[in-house]
Amino acid sequence: MEQYEPDRLSPAQVAAVRRSFRNGRAALSRRSLLRAGAGAALAAGGTGALSACGIPPAGNTRGGVPAEDHSKEEKRVAFSNWTEYMDVDDSGRRHPTLDAFTERTGIEVTYTEDINDNTEFFGKIKPQLAAGQDTGRDIIVLTDWLAARLIRLGWVQKLDPSHLPHAYANLSPQFRSPDWDPGRAYSYPWQGIAAVIAYNKKALDGVEVKTLSDLLDHPKLKGRVGLLTEMRDTMGLTLLDMDKDPGKFTADDYDAGIARLQKAVDKGQVRRFTGNDYTSDLSKGDFAACVAWAGDVVQLKADNPDIDFLIPDSGYMTSSDNLMIPNRARHKTNAERLIDYYFEPRPAAELAAYINFVCPVEGVKDELAKIDEDAANNPLILPDQAMQAKSRAFRSLSTEEETAFETKFAKLTGA
Repeated sequence: MEQYEPDRLSPAQVAAVRRSFRNGRAALSRRSLLRAGAGAALAAGGTGALSACGIPPAGNTRGGVPAEDHSKEEKRVAFSNWTEYMDVDDSGRRHPTLDAFTERTGIEVTYTEDINDNTEFFGKIKPQLAAGQDTGRDIIVLTDWLAARLIRLGWVQKLDPSHLPHAYANLSPQFRSPDWDPGRAYSYPWQGIAAVIAYNKKALDGVEVKTLSDLLDHPKLKGRVGLLTEMRDTMGLTLLDMDKDPGKFTADDYDAGIARLQKAVDKGQVRRFTGNDYTSDLSKGDFAACVAWAGDVVQLKADNPDIDFLIPDSGYMTSSDNLMIPNRARHKTNAERLIDYYFEPRPAAELAAYINFVCPVEGVKDELAKIDEDAANNPLILPDQAMQAKSRAFRSLSTEEETAFETKFAKLTGA
């Protein structure tokens, strides 16, 4: 098990955090806050860095430290989530799916939107978790890299499969077994985040785009291509384009990918690396094509008929935000019941219709069609089997890899 030591950031990791706050997934994007993917630089060596000579974590065994479960006598659950990541009624004050859960079960949900960035939130909860104390939260939602860290530290509890029948049965295959939590023993995905290629048909002016290589090489697109500041998304798509698996690549593969992108940058093919601000460039036509997040593309397509997307034959990148129960949580069973509830087709469809991220729940199409037929037929919200088969995830990185890879990517982007 990893150990905990005081905060320490490498220059590359500091740059990654600054990118995230300035214009990455920590930046506000219309109805959603895309997750702080660039903050993944902290997964191995950032805030609360880990080393063999630090303070031992609270948990002594993989799987975390449970508390006495007060679910039976205390019919409540505390749920911490990201801003703008839950359905809201017309008044803007109530959450219909949470209200329906309470009406059915009698369990009151204290719902708090107190996660604005992975790194910031980790700094908020780590003193309590490191000390073996209750954070006051029964459910937290963390992006892959930070979810992996808390599992490694033993700071989250192993889930009871008997309390999660819908989650087990209805979890989409593409989210079933990430390398950092095989079989989903400690987490279930809240929503998926897909990185694809988006384009402006009018700005393409007849150029046919099918692959990332088209963006990087076509002379008519010179100076009109955008790439993301999020290392895992941009590098993942680049590796796929080079017939390398982002889930199994080597350091040499990564270096080849950096060189591939550097060549495009040097010849002026890439206009700039961006975070969420690519949406304006794409809508105006300053970008003819770019790497984009699916949640944004759904909204952009609704507003501009010239905007569309493609999934390269080589595949696309998927990550997720994940539901987890921290150590010492008082209401573990209630929390598991709420997690399982969101894997029932009806509440999953209601949530998907509102927030437009990749739904990780199988079998919701009919329910979603009753609410929003366009959303039900949108592969960026409900990927079909063919699209799911093209989904790829970026593998977990060691401390040394994280530092080295972020340093090289920061140099490439000029951060």
